[in-house]
Amino acid sequence: MKEPTPAQKAAQTPPDHLSLAQEISESSVTAIIKRSESDRQVRRKLPSGGYLHLDRQLPFLLLYRCPVRGDDGITEQLLRGEASYLIADGRKRYNAGLSALVSAIAESLAKSFGAFLLIEIWAGKESEFDVIEPSFTPAFNILTERAELASGTTRIFERALRLIKVQRNAAQVSVNPSRRPWAPRMPCLLSDTLVKEQNCHHLGVAVRPVYCDPNSGEPFPLIQRRVHRGFGRAIRRAVFTFTREQTSHRPPHFHALGPRSLVKLVWKVDRELAEIANAFDFLLSVTPINSDGAWTEFKRARFAINPHFIYRPLPVDPAQLKRRLYRIPIENIEDPALEALFRAKRMELDRQMTMLSDRDTRRFFYGSLQLYGAVDEELLQTASGLLEQRAKRGRYDRESISASAFAELARREIDYYRELAPGLNSRVELRDDVVSLLVSQGNLLINRHMKIPQHRVQALLAHEIGTHVLTYFNGQHQPFQQLYCGLPNYEELQEGIAVLSEYLTGGLTQGRLRILAARVMAAHMMIEGGDFITVFRTLNGEYGFSQRIAYNITLRIFRGGGYLKDMVYLRGLNQLLEYLGSGGEFDTLLLGKFGADHLGIIHELQWRKVLCDPLLKPRYLEQPEAQQRLVQIRQGLTLQDLAIRV
Repeated sequence: MKEPTPAQKAAQTPPDHLSLAQEISESSVTAIIKRSESDRQVRRKLPSGGYLHLDRQLPFLLLYRCPVRGDDGITEQLLRGEASYLIADGRKRYNAGLSALVSAIAESLAKSFGAFLLIEIWAGKESEFDVIEPSFTPAFNILTERAELASGTTRIFERALRLIKVQRNAAQVSVNPSRRPWAPRMPCLLSDTLVKEQNCHHLGVAVRPVYCDPNSGEPFPLIQRRVHRGFGRAIRRAVFTFTREQTSHRPPHFHALGPRSLVKLVWKVDRELAEIANAFDFLLSVTPINSDGAWTEFKRARFAINPHFIYRPLPVDPAQLKRRLYRIPIENIEDPALEALFRAKRMELDRQMTMLSDRDTRRFFYGSLQLYGAVDEELLQTASGLLEQRAKRGRYDRESISASAFAELARREIDYYRELAPGLNSRVELRDDVVSLLVSQGNLLINRHMKIPQHRVQALLAHEIGTHVLTYFNGQHQPFQQLYCGLPNYEELQEGIAVLSEYLTGGLTQGRLRILAARVMAAHMMIEGGDFITVFRTLNGEYGFSQRIAYNITLRIFRGGGYLKDMVYLRGLNQLLEYLGSGGEFDTLLLGKFGADHLGIIHELQWRKVLCDPLLKPRYLEQPEAQQRLVQIRQGLTLQDLAIRV
């Protein structure tokens, strides 16, 4: 056999682990069944590199038997990260012990649930599939007993496997009846008596090993990850159908059949990524410390000379941090959902550190473009429509409070939440080196010279504290530190929630929407080549913003060398309205800091009971007016409707 893969070498085991180095003895099988029947986790090494993982009692087992010859060392990885699987040496000397173990597991689980399903996978030969080009097109051949051909389990499994794509090539799937629905040249592990008396079922799957070069055997890791993720989903969908149709078990969702316990490596990777993310504050690092002074100079020059911005010294060496970043063994994580999350976070941190190295240069802008993308035509048209509307002026427009008065209100708001959750330790600081308001690592930073319009106070408290501070705190109480550090591209959804909170509290105005639209327009003009002066004059002259507001909008877009984050407020709000209008749960959005792209994985981890409910919910949700507005949004309120209502 080949040497174990890196993922095998990295497999973690808890202290109660027992090694069965030589054979699977009767006493070992008894101990495993006893532990399983008490619904305790089982992680056991088996002879010759085999491994048994039972996360909890579930009515199925996934099986891979390493062939004597031709084992690619990768096909078995398709099972890792699932809740119930067995990887075993397929040599004849281990057959008796393996049969005893699988039979005991099948009998025990069938008695508990009324039925049992054994799904075996193996790497099929090219002759087992129709000739498919290109060679990396995924293909699967499902073998099942004739009576099971039309079963819901088989149909759902076939349909789910067809959803797997590799470089836009959809999987081809065939379903064939077989008297031997298990790996070729391998013996059956379940007796006919056990199958009939205990309602046990077989399902076999030949997998086209597109994750290896057919000639050299060299692995294709990116393809392997994609197939792994899709295959795991297909397995859970099939098992979910089997469980609902054949057993007494009633999981609420197919993701609920995923693993709940996680290995030590996951926590190690999460901790090390969080340490790197917390080593620098990206937003503060790209925010000028002389914004007020630069405004004075810009105004004195009659807005004809680009302002000069000064940035705080970097507290880290990006190159050294990158070295640490790529030492983190993310590729050894077997759970495909978590591996995908951590890999995406590593890519974002990499780009942010490159941007810090490129700060105050044009290269910074290109990194920003990678992170946030360009302004698409639909968003640009939406922004243009909002800018064409002149903001209504109310009798309260000139009433405002000082930064220190707002800071006191913010402290009281935090004290309210602290009564509910004493662990909340967020601070409010008045500073000279920030532009307007900013939440950094759970703390609210306020420009000490700013004035806050009276009618915007509650909306801003909901935005900054009811959203940004609360999701930071809620994320701290999730098992993964990434949920308070922020998963990749979390800003878009976060700012969408924050702006929506302004509407729910009755503090969103046409003037505020126009500012968000102006940020989009400023980003578009910068992308098209406009400089600071051009963007400023357009906002001030063409769209009617005051000189100071036009300056602040332009500064935010040009800081660091060209920072596109500000355009995500409007994009995030539009995205959020669509999500809620289609039935999405609002409470899920409060779990921590994550992006809309990760809602699927967040939901999966919720069903698997890996994530917990949010500890704190925004205060404004207790108001009847906010609940009424939320009901209207759920009925399909669009951004255009919102603009008319405010």
